[in-house]
Amino acid sequence: MAHFGVLGPLAIESPPGQWLVLRGERQRTLLAVLLLNAGRHVHVDVLVEALWPGGPPKSYTSNLHTYLSRLRDRIDGLRVEHGPLGYRLLVEPDELDLLVFRAAVAEGRRAGEAAVAARHYRRALAQWRGPVLAGLHVPQLDADIARLESERLAVFEDCADAELGAGRHGELTGELQAMITAHPLRERLAGQLMIALHRAGRQGDALAVYRRLRTTLIEELGVEPGAEARRVHAAVLRGEDPVPRLPPAGWPVCQLPPDIGDFTGRDAELAQLTDVLADSNGVPLAVVSGEPGAGKSTLAVRAAHRLRAQFPDGQLYVPLGGRPIGEVLADLLRALGVPGPAVPDDVRARAAVFRGRLTDRRVLVVLDDAGDPGDVRTLLPGTPGCAVLVTSRRRLSGLAGAHRLALGPLSGPDATELLNRLAGARVARERADAERIIAACARLPLALRIAGSRLAIRPHLRLGELACRLEDEVRRLDELTVSDLAVRSSIALSYDGLRPPAQRAFRLLGRCHLADLPAWAVTTLVGEPDADEAVEELVEASLLEARGPDVTGEGRYRMHDLVRLYAAELAEDTGGLQTVLTATLALAGAAAARLPRTVPMPAFDYGPSAQPLPDALVTRLLERPDDWFTAERANLVRLLGHLEPRKALALLDKLSVHLYLHGRYAEMRAAYETVLATADPATALLAEATLALLRHERGQYEEAAAAYRQCAKELEARGDRHTHAWVAANLAHCLIGLGHAEEALQTAARARELFTVDGRPEPIRVRSAESAALLRLGRVTQARDVDRIALASARETGDARQIGMALHGFAWSSLLTGDDREAAAAIAESVDRLRSTMARSALAKSLRTQGAISATTGERERAMAAFGEARELARELDERPRELSCARALAAGWIGEGHAAQAIPVLRECLTEFRAMGGRSATGLTWLVLQRACEAIGDTTSAAEAAAEAANLADPRDASAAAVRRALLALTEPA
Repeated sequence: MAHFGVLGPLAIESPPGQWLVLRGERQRTLLAVLLLNAGRHVHVDVLVEALWPGGPPKSYTSNLHTYLSRLRDRIDGLRVEHGPLGYRLLVEPDELDLLVFRAAVAEGRRAGEAAVAARHYRRALAQWRGPVLAGLHVPQLDADIARLESERLAVFEDCADAELGAGRHGELTGELQAMITAHPLRERLAGQLMIALHRAGRQGDALAVYRRLRTTLIEELGVEPGAEARRVHAAVLRGEDPVPRLPPAGWPVCQLPPDIGDFTGRDAELAQLTDVLADSNGVPLAVVSGEPGAGKSTLAVRAAHRLRAQFPDGQLYVPLGGRPIGEVLADLLRALGVPGPAVPDDVRARAAVFRGRLTDRRVLVVLDDAGDPGDVRTLLPGTPGCAVLVTSRRRLSGLAGAHRLALGPLSGPDATELLNRLAGARVARERADAERIIAACARLPLALRIAGSRLAIRPHLRLGELACRLEDEVRRLDELTVSDLAVRSSIALSYDGLRPPAQRAFRLLGRCHLADLPAWAVTTLVGEPDADEAVEELVEASLLEARGPDVTGEGRYRMHDLVRLYAAELAEDTGGLQTVLTATLALAGAAAARLPRTVPMPAFDYGPSAQPLPDALVTRLLERPDDWFTAERANLVRLLGHLEPRKALALLDKLSVHLYLHGRYAEMRAAYETVLATADPATALLAEATLALLRHERGQYEEAAAAYRQCAKELEARGDRHTHAWVAANLAHCLIGLGHAEEALQTAARARELFTVDGRPEPIRVRSAESAALLRLGRVTQARDVDRIALASARETGDARQIGMALHGFAWSSLLTGDDREAAAAIAESVDRLRSTMARSALAKSLRTQGAISATTGERERAMAAFGEARELARELDERPRELSCARALAAGWIGEGHAAQAIPVLRECLTEFRAMGGRSATGLTWLVLQRACEAIGDTTSAAEAAAEAANLADPRDASAAAVRRALLALTEPA
């Protein structure tokens, strides 16, 4: 089949891939006239005038038949019909570039999105290869050719509008300048060029375009520029974006509000909505619900704009907001062309007419701020092809078959991006304060928009100043107001729609300071027979979020921060708040009592808390006490700031049993600092002692030792021997890390004295400190005797953790006395026993020792495995000194495996940190391994430096360091 081109020189492709040249001018003229009128009858007189403009010969009829016959002979498949109305050339839409051009233009004008329309227009314009029928002069066609050139120019202008709407002004500027040069009187082109230049930041050039246009129009036509050009010019003068005004559409009807330019995030939600609503089976129904300020309407409008091309018959936007459904239907019917007198009085009749108007059409109906499922059902189309998108503060659970999307806060990156778009580049410069603002706004789009707008209109307002204002919970909702936007009024609309029992439940939940609430706490707090019904209403209204069961199996509810602040403003009575608090404290105490206490500090006794909850509920909640702490950890930490200091310390002491067990030292430190901020002197002293312990665990030996000494001094003055004993034992261990073995031994003896003065047995921690100090002093036999006594005492308790820890000490001192077999057996039993407990820190310590003993006894593979497992445990527990010592041992193993170059950067990092910690022995041992690594790669200078440093730090009395040295050197030997 042949293909033809008239948008440029006459072109004929017949057969495909071969271009045919017609040599006779009258053959070309005849074909050109038929092609420009393809599909339409062309009268013989028109053809004759085109072929013989000076007058036809007598034989024109036979000559015309001859020309047609020759065309049929030259062009395969040419179809020309002859009838009473003349001749008609038949071509398929894709066989003539003019038809392809017009089809693409029609697609562009039907497109719902600017970028899609622009693609169709560009495809249309690409059909043009030059002036119409270039090289062929047919006076009869001059008018047609002029119309086509005007059509091309208009399509280019439509394309420019679409591309400006899609934000492609930068790519258009040069093309528009060329077009306005060729067509200096085209006001629409001038307006488009002004818009493109203005958006590119070239306001002066944009104004110059208008001046040239005005001068040209006055000089050549004696007229001023039209209203649209003047409007664009005025907008540029004001510094505003002169968005082109498109002519109003007839049908389809698009009632959608404009899509906001700074819409941010929600990619997954948009994809979900567009997939659901584009389904052609039935009438898809999607409901977007969420708390006030989550951006439900904004998301719906963005999704509806994306779907315009899917619904070419129209997009109806219906703001419900409590309006009578009859009034809503009347407005819709008028929008769909039903004249006022024809709108029925009966609501059901109006609904029937509405459904009838949408029959067999593809229309998207957006119902914004729906409150009643019945109203939504009334507005559902009756036939496939349409779709309905609903936004509501309520979940509208009564709507069958709806796809529900619960909209929550923005993600952290999206919240940051939105604030950046609103407030500008200083968000990136003041990132920390921006994060504070985002946290105070709970990542809700409405709150962020208000905060960002305030920053935008007040460039001098520092982000830190606004963050401080927003962090004040008393005034936060007052601050989140700008112009007609206010978080408080948005939440108030949802609250006002509640029934009285639900309103009371809402106010009571506002009094509770917990991050989220277990189901038992909610029902206890509300304390009414219809508490469940009130809670369900709050969930339905998106004022309370129902979450899945926690690790204890208890359902949970969460009230977002800004909603909670509004609820707290309304609160009157306290309901069951005190009962919830008492129960929580009692549960914490009972859960802590069921876990091993590994914190080397005495328990803080505030007195027993009576448990108001039923025994069966308590048993179920605390079936796995560690899981209960995991579920409630955030709540307990938050509660600390709302209790008087001693009660807060008592709760934190219970929580610390869980936190210390899992190595959550950073959380412990933050919590104790919270208590310390408001504590009385006695409470502050206990908090300081625990903070010293946490510094110790992180390897901050010098700071920890100073804090321990200060606490010990004050505890002695207060006569608190028991706490003093624990602090002394901890100080002894810290002094060993610093290399002060003699002082450590004396301090351990002082701790034993303080423990036993009241007849209490000293804990294993005292004996382990004493043993470690003796080993550092070279008194190996004495150390083993201490460890043997400690092990015997531990076995009497039957406690696997105590026995495992005691076995660890005995294994190490056995190795140092030369009893390798006893050492290996003891450490293996220690690891096995500790694996059955929750004491992961003790397990990491025993695994590290197992690695050293295995390396010393020639079991290289077992040693590397033990060191590797110990390092991972220490990393999880944030025990940096142990993690570093295991990393050093693994690096020693790499040297033996021929990977010394890989080991060197690890060893240098260990050196840096051990030096900062003040660990003399650890630093010296690391220099020793580094020496071996440098020797392995042939770096004799660095090896000599390392050897000198190691020798300078070595203590000939330190039997423990000597054993570690043997283990490390064994690992550096070739495998």
